[in-house]
Amino acid sequence: MASASKNNPSIRGLKLSRNTGHQTALVAGLSSVPDCDVSISIDADLQDDLLAIRDMLGAWRNGYDIVYGVRNERKTDTLFKRKTAQMFYRLMLFMGVDLIPNHADFRLMDRRALDALLEYRERNLFLRGLVPLIGFPSTSVYYARLKRTAGESKYPLSRMIGLAVQGITSLSVTPLRIIALIGLLISSLAILAIAYALISKETAHAIPGWTSVTIAIFFMGGVQMLSLGIIGDYIGKIYLETKRRPLYHVENLTWAATKNDK
Repeated sequence: MASASKNNPSIRGLKLSRNTGHQTALVAGLSSVPDCDVSISIDADLQDDLLAIRDMLGAWRNGYDIVYGVRNERKTDTLFKRKTAQMFYRLMLFMGVDLIPNHADFRLMDRRALDALLEYRERNLFLRGLVPLIGFPSTSVYYARLKRTAGESKYPLSRMIGLAVQGITSLSVTPLRIIALIGLLISSLAILAIAYALISKETAHAIPGWTSVTIAIFFMGGVQMLSLGIIGDYIGKIYLETKRRPLYHVENLTWAATKNDK
């Protein structure tokens, strides 16, 4: 890359001091993009079809700020890879993460969309979920995933699970709300169990000492789960506040902007 940059000034390389992960490296590259109309990110394995870039540019000329490259088939992937990928996208959507299924990091962004993305300063990055948050006009271009020419996938099941966990915990508080619902359910069941224990005692069907122990267990278990759910909801709000994400992005103005407009 260094020698290629010397021979061709249009080629620029970026080497990080250490491996900070795929998403961070991609943001570093996008942050170094010179002032241009559009930027396109693509994985280095070249399984994404380069010919789809023509369609991306066509969509951009039609007024779309963001164009997602979406795989319409994955015949070159193993059955295990296809199934785990489907599970990944379904899990993310179930957890409330807004993303495009079968889209990785092959996308076109125009200048204002890229500037908007770079306003997000969080450290736990999941770009597939962050880009849709921008909200500018977007569309998708579909292509067939090509066969890998060299190397092997850097995303086995373990890393896929790690990516899913990072995406969920950085973009959604749904797991905390699920805990709250479970706590409410357990509390409701605890009330029924307490009623059953008292009826058993009154009808002399309970072993001595069983009623008090059972009531204590169900009561404390329900209260603890409900309390964890409430605390989790507040923690979720604190978690979202500390991200300091931009509140909005201006798509267009109905008046001529001046230097005094902020």
